[in-house]
Amino acid sequence: QVQLVESGGGLVQPGGSLRLSCAASRIIFSIFDMGWYRQAPGKQRELVAVIASGGSTNYADSVKARFTIARDNAKNTVFLEMNSLKPEDTAVYYCNAKLWSNEWWGQGTQVTVSS
Repeated sequence: QVQLVESGGGLVQPGGSLRLSCAASRIIFSIFDMGWYRQAPGKQRELVAVIASGGSTNYADSVKARFTIARDNAKNTVFLEMNSLKPEDTAVYYCNAKLWSNEWWGQGTQVTVSS
């Protein structure tokens, strides 16, 4: 069973930064497409950023130029560097792993942007 464990969430002031990590186990990490999604209270889960097995990336318009997704295949880890955080970035952030038609989710990590 694929295991995804997120870390790095917390409380940060507007304009601040956080770095999320997602450690994957029990998979051949390098062949998976990895992504970060988020879900704010009362809203649907939405895509934040994805990085394909080949390294190409895609971002939601709302986070472009502020967030950066990266992967370290040697460490089976995907990262989300979040800068210039806004209150509207407050959500539970979930790590996602996809391979063909299958996907797996982490348990989520809370990010709260507030003064």
